[in-house]
Amino acid sequence: MMVLASNSPRRKELLRLICPSFEIEPADVDERVEENLPLDRIPAYLARKKAAHVAKNHPDDIVLGFDTGVFINNMMIGKPSSEKAAFEILKILSGKTHKVITGCAIIKGDRETVFSQTTEVEFYPLSNDEIREYIATGEPTDKAGAYGIQGKGALLVKQIRGDYNNVVGMPLALLNRKLQSMN
Repeated sequence: MMVLASNSPRRKELLRLICPSFEIEPADVDERVEENLPLDRIPAYLARKKAAHVAKNHPDDIVLGFDTGVFINNMMIGKPSSEKAAFEILKILSGKTHKVITGCAIIKGDRETVFSQTTEVEFYPLSNDEIREYIATGEPTDKAGAYGIQGKGALLVKQIRGDYNNVVGMPLALLNRKLQSMN
């Protein structure tokens, strides 16, 4: 059996393309990281932490953990805590290219594979009104970087370089290959 250590509707939908039947057990873990951990390694570190937490209860199953981060100007941007925070984040991303890194962890018993995928996303320059209109959709509230590329947030995106599904929350094709090589 496969176990998804996430309650993300987007990840559930994507994983069904690989495996139509799986269990869901969200990982309730402390997301603090080691002080000296390089920024681009944080998503993989947290993905492993989540998968390892859930794997304790599923020693015979394949457990998948994920974490997605948005990075610009040597800083990691998480989920906004308020509409004001969402506005500030989207203002930072406006007209610029940022990186979306999704960390992935696959754990089965004592075997594990941890990796990450990076996609570059460039936003159009956004007016304050455009940002406010997007925030009014409610999409930014639970998403790293304050946008969802699979929804109205797609209207903010000028171009992407890399895996679209990685921005949604799971590098689907790469994950499928890693799962095949692990079996």
